[in-house]
Amino acid sequence: MGHIQLQKVTKSFGDVEVIPPLDLTIEDGEFTVFVGPSGCGKSTLLRLIAGLEDISSGVISIDGSDATEVPPAKRGLAMVFQSYALYPHMSVRKNIAFPLRMAQLDQAEIDRRVTGAAQILNLADYLDRRPGQLSGGQRQRVAIGRAIVREPAAFLFDEPLSNLDAALRVGMRLEISELHKRLETTMIYVTHDQVEAMTMADKIVVLQAGVIEQVGSPLDLYRAPRNLFVAGFIGSPRMNFIEGPEAEKHGAHTIGVRPEHIAVSETEGPWSGVVGVSEHLGSDTFFHIHDTGLAEAITVRADGEVGFRHGDRVHLTPRADVIHRFDAQGLRMS
Repeated sequence: MGHIQLQKVTKSFGDVEVIPPLDLTIEDGEFTVFVGPSGCGKSTLLRLIAGLEDISSGVISIDGSDATEVPPAKRGLAMVFQSYALYPHMSVRKNIAFPLRMAQLDQAEIDRRVTGAAQILNLADYLDRRPGQLSGGQRQRVAIGRAIVREPAAFLFDEPLSNLDAALRVGMRLEISELHKRLETTMIYVTHDQVEAMTMADKIVVLQAGVIEQVGSPLDLYRAPRNLFVAGFIGSPRMNFIEGPEAEKHGAHTIGVRPEHIAVSETEGPWSGVVGVSEHLGSDTFFHIHDTGLAEAITVRADGEVGFRHGDRVHLTPRADVIHRFDAQGLRMS
């Protein structure tokens, strides 16, 4: 069980409304990611669901029951923070068991739950160590284990990987996704990293200034962004935007073309420009093309073997079937 519904939920700090009236439904067993730039309200929204912040108006329901006034400890939710928040003087075993001891469960049940969580998270060999003897990734797994033993209706993750280096982030991203498949429990995950959102989510909620800009699957948002903000935020590198006569040819105020949907050639193409900085990533190369007369720069994603040099004149051909059209208000056109 982990069905969560927000109806006309708002949040204000004094006279400042940070979450305008908002409706959102998170289905049981769904992996939902809140994503957006810093200050967009995603962590505030998560804290409202958790009960760590009081809503200003509206209703939050969990599994069909009004939880708006229910204290955090009684909502049946478990939160994993950016900070591991482990007790340094306690062993891993005692850290994981701590919420169960606070709930005064009997020792046999505590042992059963701790052992089960340790096996799921590959921590069985580390139960007698202290947090200072663990890597960052292992400490984050302990924090997740402390949440698992509570057997919550839903897990709430607030940027849990931001303290890890790049390699550990990728590894933990896979571990959390695998954990979701294994537990089949609702998970709500906050991140500013749209790559994390795209690779982990069943459903993405894109936020800007407390407003939900779009809700959908990763591919829905990639293929059919509803406005310029979503189009520019989802996808890496970001979508190229072009205004002026070239957009007008397509009956639009602005057209958008993703870097991977532009072919680059030495000899032919309707657009041309000069190669600036090239980013070589092995399997891919990102070329930043200047002096096109279309935009300040056009980014092209090409095969890693493509070998243009700084200053080369190249020709570009966008795929006509995946050009995105937006009106003067920045909204997607059919």
